[in-house]
Amino acid sequence: MPIPEAGQGGIAAQLRALGVEAGGLLLLHCSYRAVRPVEGGPAGLLAALRDALGPEGTLVMPSWTGDDESVFDPATTPAAADLGVVAETFRRQPGVLRSDHPFAFAAEGPAAARLLTDPLCLPPHQPESPIGRLWEMNALVLLLGVGHDADTSLHLAEILAGVPYRVPHHCTVLRDGRPQRIAYGENDHCCARFALADDWLRAAGLQAEGRVGRAWARLARARDIVALAREQLAADPLLFLHPAGAGCAECDAARGSVA
Repeated sequence: MPIPEAGQGGIAAQLRALGVEAGGLLLLHCSYRAVRPVEGGPAGLLAALRDALGPEGTLVMPSWTGDDESVFDPATTPAAADLGVVAETFRRQPGVLRSDHPFAFAAEGPAAARLLTDPLCLPPHQPESPIGRLWEMNALVLLLGVGHDADTSLHLAEILAGVPYRVPHHCTVLRDGRPQRIAYGENDHCCARFALADDWLRAAGLQAEGRVGRAWARLARARDIVALAREQLAADPLLFLHPAGAGCAECDAARGSVA
């Protein structure tokens, strides 16, 4: 038997019950596959989020590219495939603004322009980046059908804590009318151990959880996520990396970068 669609009004009510605030600033990381079926599909889910936030609220999603070899165009470059269909649907909608660099975020609402005005900074998740602005403004972070392994705020926490690992990456930008490849080091790894944030936030009573559609949702403040992670990283800067010999190539590469 087909699963009935969740109505947009019901989704909006679930979001409000979870703690999404009218007039607030909300960063969304989302797996539509976990939430579906929703009336109106991904666009219907976005409509429900706007309903919960109201006209004075601002919705934000990651919108970076998965293509390191091509020049980024905010109007046409697709969002990375692993960000999901909701992120790609959102960045295409009328009225949505998008950063003018490869590590873009997209936003709609009164705070959108303020969030997205910063130029490219490398590594990408610094206080001067959109994720840094969201932290400064104490946005709510909604993990809808995903865990903290998708939580970009934790990469900001790594930067602020001064973790010692940097993995080689590159991006391509337009300089003097020509594509130019820029190399940089990023605090990158598999991110699976970002799941530790669940324990810290739950123990502190700082994470709301519940069902939205068919998905499990987590809601917490960006400042709380970053503060708790920084405390843990101060004691163990390699905490988010799998132990050596665990068979994780990405974490081994990060460990190998530490002098």
